[in-house]
Amino acid sequence: MPELPEVETVCRGLEPAFKGASFDRVEQRRANLRFPFPKNMPERLKGREVKTLKRRSKYILAYLNDGNVLVLHLGMSGRITIDPARRNEPPQKHDHVIFHMSNGQVVTYNDARRFGSMSLISRAHLDQHNMFKNLGIEPLTSEFDAQYLSEQALGKSVDLKAFLMDQRNIAGLGNIYVCEALFRAGLSPKRQALSLARKNGTPSVRTERLVTAIKEVLADAIEAGGSTLRDHRQADGSLGYFQHAFSVYGRADEICVNSGCDARIKRIKQGGRSTFYCGRCQG
Repeated sequence: MPELPEVETVCRGLEPAFKGASFDRVEQRRANLRFPFPKNMPERLKGREVKTLKRRSKYILAYLNDGNVLVLHLGMSGRITIDPARRNEPPQKHDHVIFHMSNGQVVTYNDARRFGSMSLISRAHLDQHNMFKNLGIEPLTSEFDAQYLSEQALGKSVDLKAFLMDQRNIAGLGNIYVCEALFRAGLSPKRQALSLARKNGTPSVRTERLVTAIKEVLADAIEAGGSTLRDHRQADGSLGYFQHAFSVYGRADEICVNSGCDARIKRIKQGGRSTFYCGRCQG
């Protein structure tokens, strides 16, 4: 599933086509994705202008001039591409929604597995909607710091990887970037989350390292256009390249990239997901 960097990359690529433009026509080519589409979605979108485009966690939010927000989730295999040349071309296989914009752009949502979703939610009620009301802090904001992380971790015996992937603590982190951030911070994914906080709730040195590592690995991944392992594409159709910079993810049994370390990367299962780490460099 696309994680924060992939969704942020798509959101930034989509902004020139969406922001300030109106929906001339919306082709909805099936009744549902993972969930049913909003009732009468093409009619409700027609003529509406996109005022602002944002990302929240793994969602793309298009704020409309009627007070509603079009919420898009890419699911496992969803792709959003922009190609005005497709205005007069027939839809391709798995093209489920096609947005024809007033600026001439054609934005297509393609999803082979149909695990994505689209919703129309009132802006006034967005923060209290089930998709958003329990989401944690955004990791690329100034509010995400060592003090926040230590307060969230205080007294929690769950393993560190599960803690970081819990969207109630930090929004948008997933398996790939948690593995990479923990490696950069030199912390074992099996370490208890409570080790990030002293008994009085203040952060430890390792907490500072982890916050820095999370911010850096996300920023590096966004700059590289995200990671393309199977389905992810940027809005212009190009691949992401951060997978070529992985230090541990997907590198089981390979030699650690750290200078002077000849240990091999380990792969274990945590919460049903594969975890990759160096048992020597991450303590």
